[in-house]
Amino acid sequence: MEIGYALSSEEHQPDALVDNARRAEQLGFSFALISDHFHPWTNRQGNSSFVWTVLGAIARQTDRLRVGTGVTCPTLRTHPAIIAHAAATVAAMMPGRFFLGLGSGERLNEHVLGDPWPPSHVRQEMLAEAIIVIKTLWSGEQIDHDGAFYTVENARLYTLPPEPPHIYLAASGEKTAELAGRLTDGFIGTSPKKETIEAFDQGGGKGKPRYGQLTVCWAPTEDEAVRTAHEWWPQTVLGGSLSVEIATPADFEAACETVRPEDVAQAMPCGPDPEKYLAAIREYADAGYDHVYLHQVGPDQDGFFSFFEREISPKL
Repeated sequence: MEIGYALSSEEHQPDALVDNARRAEQLGFSFALISDHFHPWTNRQGNSSFVWTVLGAIARQTDRLRVGTGVTCPTLRTHPAIIAHAAATVAAMMPGRFFLGLGSGERLNEHVLGDPWPPSHVRQEMLAEAIIVIKTLWSGEQIDHDGAFYTVENARLYTLPPEPPHIYLAASGEKTAELAGRLTDGFIGTSPKKETIEAFDQGGGKGKPRYGQLTVCWAPTEDEAVRTAHEWWPQTVLGGSLSVEIATPADFEAACETVRPEDVAQAMPCGPDPEKYLAAIREYADAGYDHVYLHQVGPDQDGFFSFFEREISPKL
C-alpha cells in the first residue's frame, strides 16, 4: 500500500498548492493527485485554479513526488487533443513522475461553454473516444481523426516525454470501471466498493494500480474537525447522481442546506484519533486498492502534515 496526498484546487490558492506538494514530498508521500475543476463545489471553498499552470510549477519544485490529475475531463470543456498536448508537456517536465487521471466530468465544470450535458452512456462513449485521441497523439506521429465526437486534422505533438504517461480512469459505477480496465493503465475511486474493483478486474485491470481518495479532516479536537468539514466540504454526503448533475456552486450550497455536521462526520474520519484514519485506509486495502491518497479538508494543511508525520506514518 502506498500513501499519497490530495491537492485540493477548490480550497487553496495555486502558490499554496505548490507549497503543499513540496511539503508532501518532504514528509515521504510517494504521490499526489491534484483536482482539475473550473468551479469549486461551493462558493465557500473559494478557489479553482488552472491545473496545468500549477502542475508546471510543481514540476519545478519537486524531485521525487509522482503527480497526477485527479481528475481531468477530456470531453467537453477541453478537447482531448488539447489535453494530450498539456499532459505531454507536463510529463516532459517531470519524466516518469506524471500520470493523467481522467474522468467523465460533472455538469458543474463542463457546461461553461454552453455545451449540452449528455446522458451518462454518451459521456462514456465520448470518454472512450477521447482516450483513443490522446494515446494516438502521444505516438508523435501526424494524425487525422474523424470520430463520432471529435475531429483532429493534421495534428502532431512535438514536445513529448521519453515515455508516454500512464492514464488512470476514475469510476464510481461498474460500467466505467470496466472501461478503465479495458482502455487504461489504472483505476481511481472515491469509495472502498469491492464491486467497482471487481468490474475493473473483469475489464482487464488485474495487476494494474488502484488509487482511492480518502477525504479526512484533522483538527486538535473532534468537534473542531467536524465543524471544519461541514463548513468546507458538505457536498461529500450528496448521493446518487447529484454530484454530476448540479450546475453551479450556489446550487450545491442549496442542495447542502439540510446537511448536518453529524452527517459529514459519518462520511469521513474527523478529529485527532489516528485509529479512525488507519481503519479507513484498511477499508480501501480490503476492497482491493493498493494506493490511498488523503484529502485533508479545510485550510489547516500544516496541522494535518504534523499529525500525519507524528501519528499516522509510523503506524503504517
